[in-house]
Amino acid sequence: QVQPVESGGGSVQAGGSLRLSCAVSRNPNTRFCVGWFRQAPGKEREAVAFTTTEGGSKSYTDSVKGRFTISFDNAKNTLSLQMNFLKIEDTATYYCAADYRLYGPADYCARNGAYRNWGQGTQVTVSS
Repeated sequence: QVQPVESGGGSVQAGGSLRLSCAVSRNPNTRFCVGWFRQAPGKEREAVAFTTTEGGSKSYTDSVKGRFTISFDNAKNTLSLQMNFLKIEDTATYYCAADYRLYGPADYCARNGAYRNWGQGTQVTVSS
């Protein structure tokens, strides 16, 4: 199993947009949970958005609903997080996660915090 590789992130003013991407290694036609977590300084890690490699159901934490969109591109094996209308409180290090052992509805993926494979993290900074 190969570590997911993230890209994207950066600094933006409040109200702006950013897009995170994560290359996920997998065997063809395998299906499992993938998602995004974030951690701000001095705070616990937070589950943000989840889906599966089939890209069907999606789950979001309440604070990002309507602003963030998670998607999985089967052809490119890439997980993405489109973040719009960013707020200062979205500032955090964002981590891509995948676990080949987990599969189910996105809400199930969101409840399982013990993911086996993690990206290196990418910083998102939102300023006023």
